[in-house]
Amino acid sequence: MAKNVAQSPLERTSYSMAKQCAHEGVMAGAKAAVVASIATAIPTMASVRMLPWARANLNPTAQALIISTVAGAAYFIVADKTVLATARRNSFKRASNVDA
Repeated sequence: MAKNVAQSPLERTSYSMAKQCAHEGVMAGAKAAVVASIATAIPTMASVRMLPWARANLNPTAQALIISTVAGAAYFIVADKTVLATARRNSFKRASNVDA
């Protein structure tokens, strides 16, 4: 029944802005996760090969856990900041359009 109700132009632009905001957050978060994975994987792998303590205590599961934890944290932090920044920018843009 709700599918038959027409949306106002304000609702359509609000929905498209929210969708664009979420997409920008996902893309920025994915890029940050890739960079963080590489930046974490290199020293982790190097330390396992060079340091006796790391060789004895960091099995492949621990190495993967270290790398994936950093990648996940980077994704969520950057995605959240990007979504908030985009929403803030859109709200200021909308406020300036209403005032004019």
